[in-house]
Amino acid sequence: MPRTSAMECLGCPPLRALTTDVLGLVKVIEARGKVIATPKVVETWGPPDASRCVVAASFVDRQKDPLLAIARKNGLIEFLNPLNGDALANIQVNELGTSDHVSEDDPLIGLHLFRTRRLDSSSMLGVLLSCTEKGKVCLRSIATKDSAANFPTDSPQTWSISNSGRILCSSVDGNESYALFGGKGVEVNLWDLANCTKTWTAKSPPSNSLGIFTPTCFTAATFLNKDDHRKIVAGTNNHQIRLYDISAQRRPVISIDFRESPIKAVTEDLDGYTVYIGTGSGDLASFDMRTGKLLGCYVGKCCGSIRSIARHPELPVIASCGLDSYLRFWDAKTRQLLSAVFLKQNLTNVVIDSHFSGEESGVTDAKKPSQEAIAHDGEIVNELEHERIKSKNKRRNQDSAKKKKTKVKDDDQVSEVVEPEDSNELPASKKRKPAGDRSKKSKQKSKKQSLGKSGA
Repeated sequence: MPRTSAMECLGCPPLRALTTDVLGLVKVIEARGKVIATPKVVETWGPPDASRCVVAASFVDRQKDPLLAIARKNGLIEFLNPLNGDALANIQVNELGTSDHVSEDDPLIGLHLFRTRRLDSSSMLGVLLSCTEKGKVCLRSIATKDSAANFPTDSPQTWSISNSGRILCSSVDGNESYALFGGKGVEVNLWDLANCTKTWTAKSPPSNSLGIFTPTCFTAATFLNKDDHRKIVAGTNNHQIRLYDISAQRRPVISIDFRESPIKAVTEDLDGYTVYIGTGSGDLASFDMRTGKLLGCYVGKCCGSIRSIARHPELPVIASCGLDSYLRFWDAKTRQLLSAVFLKQNLTNVVIDSHFSGEESGVTDAKKPSQEAIAHDGEIVNELEHERIKSKNKRRNQDSAKKKKTKVKDDDQVSEVVEPEDSNELPASKKRKPAGDRSKKSKQKSKKQSLGKSGA
C-alpha cells in the first residue's frame, strides 16, 4: 500500500495553473480571493483521447501575448493561447525535419519556447526547440495558422545529439544560450544553441569494486541557476541526485542518494542553490546543493509518482502533479500542504501563470491584469502564518479541554467529572481527615496491640 498521511489544507494565495494529462486534456485551475482561496477547475480544453496524450509542454509566462506549446503522443505540436484556449498554430513532427513519420517509435520528450527571441512580425509566434527520444533536435520559428502559405520563415536547424541510447530529459538555461540533454545510456551533455555544437560532456561513472560497469540513466535535469549554465543538477533512475560543475570536472561534484525510488522531476528555486525533487513513489523534498543537505520533505498525502514540479516566480508556492491525479500546492518555506485538487486523469505537466489576479470577475477577461491587483508576497505570507497560528491554538484548546475531563469509577457506575480550573475543592475520597479523627484511630490501634500482647 502507498504511504499516506492526513493533513489539514489551509488554502493557497490567488493563483492560476494549467495542467496536462494522459487523455490530452488541458485543465485550468484558479484560486480566486483576496488573500486565501480554494483552487477549482474552471475550464477544460480539448476532447479526451488516449492517442493525444500530452508528453511535453512549454509555457512563455509574460503579461502580453503569453503562449503555451504542448507535444502530443501522435506527433502533433499545438500552440495555444493560455488565456482562452484558442489554437494559434499546430505542426507535425515530420514538418520539423526530425523524422519522416509520426513519432510512434521516436516520440518528443522536450519542448522549449524561447522568451528572449521575439519576432517583429505579427504572423510569427516565436522560436521553438524540440527534441525526440532518439536524439534528433530541431530549432525553428513558428508561424500562425492564419499566415499565408508562402510566408517566409527561417529554415529549421536540425542536428543529432546521440547515436545510441534514449534521451529522457532536456532543459534550457535562463539566457536561452545553452541546452542540456541526458537519458538512458546518454551522459549529460551541454550544447551551444548559437552554433549547434557540443561544449561539454559528463564522464561515465567508474566500475564498482567487482569490476562491473553500470551505465547511468538520467531521468530529470535542470540548471541550478538560470543565469549560470555551468552548474547542472540531474536525477537518475537509481535514486541519485548529482551536481555537475563544468568549470571544475566532468564527474559530479556532489552525489546524493535519496530514498529508493527513481528521481522523476527536478526543479530549481529562485535563490540559485535550492532544488525540488520528486520521486517515483510520491516523495517531494528540497535540497541545498551548496552542501548536499536535505532541507526537508513536504508533508501531505502522496501516493503516486510525481511527474512535474513548478515554482511560482513571485509567491513562495510550488505546484506538483503526477500519476495520483492530484494537483497539489505547497508552501515553499514551511513545506506544508496548502491545497489539493483531484483532476481524475493521470497528470503529466503543470505550469503556473504568474500574471493572474484573483480579483477579476471573468475567467477569460484576464488578458491584461494590472500589477496593482497582484497581492504582495509579504502580506500573503503573513496572512498564511496568521491562519496557521489560529488553527494551532484551536487544536491546543481542544486538547486541553479533553485533558480536563476525568473518569471516576464508583462500584459498577462510571460518572464523568469535570474539574473546574480555579476550584480548591477535592473529591471526598481525596480530602484530608481532621487531626482528631486520626489521633482516635491511632489510640484504638495501640490499645488493641497492648491487649494482644497481654493475652499472649
